[in-house]
Amino acid sequence: MVKQVKIQPLDITKAYMTYLFPFSFHERERTKLMEQLEKHQFTFFNLEKEKLQDLYYGEDIKIRHEELDQFFLPFIEDKLFPYSTKKRGFIRYSKGIKESFLWELNDNEIDFFVNSVDITLCPFGIGLLTIRTEMNKEQETLTNVLDFMSHFRVLVPKLEEEKGGQIYQSDRTFTTTNELVLDYLCSPLKPFIIRNKKLEGYYGSLPFFEDERMLSSAFLISDSQTITNDQLFRMGQLDGKDLNGDDFISSTNSDYIERYIQKRVHDRWAPNTYTITSEHTQTTISIKKTHQLNKEVSQFMSIHYYNLMLHYYYKIILLKLSFEHSEVSWRKDKEYVEELIELISKFYSRYYFEEVSVRTEGKEFTHILRESFNLNHLFEEVKRTVDDLYRAQDNQTNKRHNMLLFMLTVYTVISGIFGMNLVIEDWKGKTDWSKVTGYSFFEWISLITALTGIVLSGILLATTGGKGVLNKYRKWKRDR
Repeated sequence: MVKQVKIQPLDITKAYMTYLFPFSFHERERTKLMEQLEKHQFTFFNLEKEKLQDLYYGEDIKIRHEELDQFFLPFIEDKLFPYSTKKRGFIRYSKGIKESFLWELNDNEIDFFVNSVDITLCPFGIGLLTIRTEMNKEQETLTNVLDFMSHFRVLVPKLEEEKGGQIYQSDRTFTTTNELVLDYLCSPLKPFIIRNKKLEGYYGSLPFFEDERMLSSAFLISDSQTITNDQLFRMGQLDGKDLNGDDFISSTNSDYIERYIQKRVHDRWAPNTYTITSEHTQTTISIKKTHQLNKEVSQFMSIHYYNLMLHYYYKIILLKLSFEHSEVSWRKDKEYVEELIELISKFYSRYYFEEVSVRTEGKEFTHILRESFNLNHLFEEVKRTVDDLYRAQDNQTNKRHNMLLFMLTVYTVISGIFGMNLVIEDWKGKTDWSKVTGYSFFEWISLITALTGIVLSGILLATTGGKGVLNKYRKWKRDR
């Protein structure tokens, strides 16, 4: 008999919430975008700048650059923390905000504080925008916190249960999170985001992505004595309130919830601290005293943030590659196939690694993230894509080569019959074309062979040169 789940209340005394959403931009505008960010007081993040350790994360929170430097494997660290904007990798620009806001939906209100925003320019024209927030109240219910997170992560609400929320600050009112983020917090970014005119909403920028919701992560602190499975499940699903304003949980089957928890919860530091990871969020809940959690909160803002961001990027780029493969028109996009193969090969060789951390805890979180984001399946799909592209391209290349070889063979045989000499006496000096009508059968063969050879050679040269120019134009257009 299935045991029905009862929702257990939980009070939250402190909540740090981070939101990430991806966008696409033109690679050829990368330098111009960086210049605009610097003009709007965004600072390039560099591990050598120790003054940045306590600027962006909240009061009394300081991340240790040395720990970031040591947590990741060297070949990952080199990409995540480039020391120059000219280096290849993840170029992060950060800006302190330090402003309070009020979110309101029906009878639910949450005072929250935006500490900072990051704009990270990743390889292959993908960017990630990060918003760091924290709860202003001294105590709030878990239901209200999850309801806020669930609604705030929706950039442009479309479903009925998502609509109605507003964000206030002094005399400003934002009807959507999209307005707050792109029109106020990160306005210099907006002109650089690629938009697909065929698709409505923000995610026209990424037509291969699931929906218009940000990925969230949170570090919650409670003064409770225990954490229950239903509470962990609600954190993983971001189950806040239903349409009637009552506490909501998206499953009533205790066995299902237990299986869900076992697969997604990292409980190394239980019973005091748990972390649950899903495709929507990565949330840590701790019942230790706030002053005892300085190290844990710092790691949430630093090493765990970067680990989450890196695997989120993996998911986005793998979806991008699968989508672009599905958009290939084999008859028209032969050159594009070559570009796609090159893109996949570069991503796999330079950035995609199954092991990213040297620490046991880092490896454990990596395993959970790969499972939650379904990276293994996505990567296998992309590998099959590469194999299919190689086979298809190889078959087409073989056909072209066979046709060219056939033509060359015909011309070689005809030339051999004439002793490798197709020149007619009438062609020497000034050619008298009036004599053509009097040519013998074999002279006609020589004439046709010579003329068609010249024409085909010209066509071959023009085609090869045209393809080179077209490839450069296509690459320029794709990077615009």
